[in-house]
Amino acid sequence: MLNRRHFLQATTATVALPPLLASHAQAATVPAAEAGWRQYDITTVVEVGERTPTTRLWLPVPARELAGYQQTLAARFEAPGASHAGWVRSPAGAEMLAVDWQGSGQPQRVEMTHRVALRDRSVDLGADARAGLVLPAAERRRWLQGSALKPLDGVVHETAQRIVREAGAQTDLEKGHAVYDWIVANCHREGAVRGCGTGDVRYVLTSGNLGGKCADLNGLFVALTRASGVPARDAYGVRVDDSARGFKSLGKSGDITRAQHCRAEFYANGYGWIPVDPADVRKVVLEEEKGGIPVGDPRVRAARALLFGAWEMNWLAYNHAEDVALAGSRPALSAGFLMYPNGQTAQGQLDSLDPDNFRYRISARRVQA
Repeated sequence: MLNRRHFLQATTATVALPPLLASHAQAATVPAAEAGWRQYDITTVVEVGERTPTTRLWLPVPARELAGYQQTLAARFEAPGASHAGWVRSPAGAEMLAVDWQGSGQPQRVEMTHRVALRDRSVDLGADARAGLVLPAAERRRWLQGSALKPLDGVVHETAQRIVREAGAQTDLEKGHAVYDWIVANCHREGAVRGCGTGDVRYVLTSGNLGGKCADLNGLFVALTRASGVPARDAYGVRVDDSARGFKSLGKSGDITRAQHCRAEFYANGYGWIPVDPADVRKVVLEEEKGGIPVGDPRVRAARALLFGAWEMNWLAYNHAEDVALAGSRPALSAGFLMYPNGQTAQGQLDSLDPDNFRYRISARRVQA
């Protein structure tokens, strides 16, 4: 059953959220498989190995609804012995399950399951732009702002202006495409980088390497696109199934503990939010076969064409948030993005990128509608 006994109190740092539905049967609208929807149960289990008198966890949760391609149908969690546990939203907009134990005598274990419906997403970029389809002013301002990991001045601004100028890009769509093409042509996936990378775009541009993983390369897409005057944002999430498009490197099923992946999107007037994923194009180059494949390989060309304007939804999104405050942390902690479980004990912050010592596991199971 959904644990309704203890919810974190709303503070200036967080907003307490209403509970999600406790069971699949309670879901108001179940998307039809005939319309391309697939359903998955996503389960996160944390059993803190370093048990201390004070332990806090912050677990990312699937976005409740992303119109047309993702819907959370039900959710439940169990955190026996916790002093507080509940769904909260940070000021940056990231929803999470926050759990707090006071006293080392209780098992410090939480299990959380979400049932999520997913459907492949695409935007028809060959259609005529729709008059009047524009981003509201407040949203536009939000997604044109820089962040701690994505400053928009200095080398970021200079690089964005050069890309747009050399491509002769004028419209939002042209600018987004110019940045996408530049990243695919000039950046590379760096397999030795931990996790999904730090997302520090200034470092990527000044390192002389132009390498990284998805938080670095797709984060760079977002920063450069914003710096060119076009709203853009990351979508932080996790892969939940193998690719049905034939890409061996672009999927993960079963144990998805290490399958975190962020994507990106930008807003073009007349078209709306356009999904992209230049980082996955570079992943195909590096990982589709052992030793890598050339950029001119047909599989790379197919990925490059697909991932400007479409996402295969064998992945789910958690949030778009940046500079995420972790409610109740002492001393105060924040994360550049919330895509991994985060934790803090009396001994300090737990390493989110070391699930074996943090002791968490995430699994995905496809279910029949």
